[in-house]
Amino acid sequence: MSMFSAFNISASGLTAQRYRMDVISENVANASTTRTEDGTPYVRKIVTFEQKGAQTDFSHVMKHISNTKYGYGGYSGQGVKVSATLEDTKTEMKMVYDPSHPDADENGYVTYPNVDIITEMTNMIDASRAYEANSTAFNASKSMALKGLELGK
Repeated sequence: MSMFSAFNISASGLTAQRYRMDVISENVANASTTRTEDGTPYVRKIVTFEQKGAQTDFSHVMKHISNTKYGYGGYSGQGVKVSATLEDTKTEMKMVYDPSHPDADENGYVTYPNVDIITEMTNMIDASRAYEANSTAFNASKSMALKGLELGK
């Protein structure tokens, strides 16, 4: 794997986790939004990732790793990309009795978004730590490249 591949892989992880944090922030900001532009309550969004480039079967990678002296097998990842931003339709919306609310139905219930602040904050911590890990990997690659340049003096 070249040094630039290592930079690209770490950079793709940084970009993906930053986007995930943006979506989580949007969820938190709209946790009480009972009416969006189309008149419905806000629906929580979820980000999904996938491998960049051609998909490689895990058993294929493991077979090549076990057949090599150092366990590398020549497999090199290409990073990660955001595959989709989906609406969470599995989690139920929250129904709160408040007949004085302008968005209350005929029974006095208001439909609130399916956003749970604790879940969102947990996901934010996870995304933040993944971002930090990618940043650390990028800096380690940069440090190795600089050491290589120093050796060439």
